[in-house]
Amino acid sequence: MLYYLFGYLHKEFGMPGAGVFQYISFRAALALITSLLISLVFGKQIINMLRKKQVGETVRELGLTGQKEKSGTPTMGGLIILAAILIPTLLFARLVNVYVIIMIVTTVWLGIIGFIDDYIKVFKKDKEGLAGRFKILGQVGLGLIIGFTLYFNKYVVVKEKINVSSIQVEHRSSNVIEDVRQNETALYAKQAVKSTTTTIPFYKNHEFDYAKLISWIGPNYRKYAWIVFVPIVIFIITAVSNGANITDGIDGLATGTSAIIGATLGILAYVSGNTVFANYLNIMYIPYAGELVIFIACFVGACVGFLWYNAYPAQVFMGDTGSLALGGIIATFAIAIRKELLIPILCGIFLVENLSVMMQVSYFKYTKKKYGEGRRIFKMSPLHHHYQKLGYHESKIVSRFWILGIMLAVLTVVTLKLR
Repeated sequence: MLYYLFGYLHKEFGMPGAGVFQYISFRAALALITSLLISLVFGKQIINMLRKKQVGETVRELGLTGQKEKSGTPTMGGLIILAAILIPTLLFARLVNVYVIIMIVTTVWLGIIGFIDDYIKVFKKDKEGLAGRFKILGQVGLGLIIGFTLYFNKYVVVKEKINVSSIQVEHRSSNVIEDVRQNETALYAKQAVKSTTTTIPFYKNHEFDYAKLISWIGPNYRKYAWIVFVPIVIFIITAVSNGANITDGIDGLATGTSAIIGATLGILAYVSGNTVFANYLNIMYIPYAGELVIFIACFVGACVGFLWYNAYPAQVFMGDTGSLALGGIIATFAIAIRKELLIPILCGIFLVENLSVMMQVSYFKYTKKKYGEGRRIFKMSPLHHHYQKLGYHESKIVSRFWILGIMLAVLTVVTLKLR
C-alpha cells in the first residue's frame, strides 16, 4: 500500500524522497525492519494473550531431558510469524504482482490449516489434532492452485537466453538485448514466453524443461506439460511443508533453519529478477520475480524476530500454525523462481529429518514382520531426537544444525556457477 501511496505522491506532487519507494532494495530493507519490529513488539503481547487463554503445549513423555519442563509453554506462536510476514508485505510490496499474490495465498492457506490443527489439539484436547488425510488434502489443494496459476497465468514467463560468441555480436538480430562480457555474450529474447523450464544444479546448460518428460506423446507435447508440472508442484509443496513440520521439534531449530533458507532464496530471487545478474551468472531471467525479494525479506525478519522468543529455553512454540506455513512458503517460493530442484541441497536439514522418520518407520515394520519384533535404526526419530537420546543438549544440536544449514546455503548459491 505504501508503494502506491508514495508512488502517487512522487508522480503528482513531486514529493522529495518519495521516488525511493520504486527501488526493490529499499522496500525490502524497510520490510525486513518492520517484520522484525512486529515480531519483537507484538510477539510479547501475543505470548501473554496465549498464556491468558491457557494455550499451552501438551508435551508427550518421550524420555528426553528437559521435555517435562516444556509442558504448558504457549503454542500457536505461528500467529506471530504470520502477522510479521503478511503486514509488511501488504505495506511494501506491489500487490498486483502475481508472485506476491501467490505467496500471500500460500501463507494464509497453510496458516489456516496449521491453526485448525493446533486448535483441535489445544481446545478440543485431541493430541492427534487435524487428521493427516485432511492436512494432505489441504496441501494438495494448495499445490493445485499454485501449479495451475504458475502454468497458465500470462505474467508467469521467462526470457529465453541465447548464447553467442563475441564475434557474432555485430550480426545480432533486432529482437534481442545484449550484454557483452569478455569472451561471451548472453542475449535474452525481447519477448517473454511461457515455459516449464527450471534450474537444475551441476548440469552444463543449467536448465531442464519438464515438458521433455512427456515428449514421447508427439510433436504437440508442450501443450500438455501441465500434466507433469502440476503433480511435481503438489509433491514439492507437500514434502517441504511436512519436512518443516517434522523439524520443529526442539527450540529454535525450524525457525533458525528457515531463516537461513529464506535469506538464500532472497539472493536467488534477486539475481533471477535482475537482467544484469542473471546474465552474469548465466541463469534464466524471470520478469517480475524481483518483487518476491520484498516478501522473503518479511519472511526472514519474521523468523529472526520469532527466534527471540523461540530460542532455548523457548517462551513460545510456533505449532503447526507456523511450521506448515514456513515449509509451504519455502517450497512455493523456490518453485516460483524456478529453483525447486535446488531444494534437496538448500533444505537438506528438512530432507534428512523427513528421511530419518521414513527410514525408522519402514525398518521397524520390516523387522517386526521378519523377526517378530520391531528394530530401530536411530535411537529415536526425527534425527534431532536421536542426538538428544545420545546425550547432546538441544542448544548444541540446534547450533550444529544451523551451521550445516549455512554450509548447504552457500553450496546452493555456488551451484549457480558450478556446471
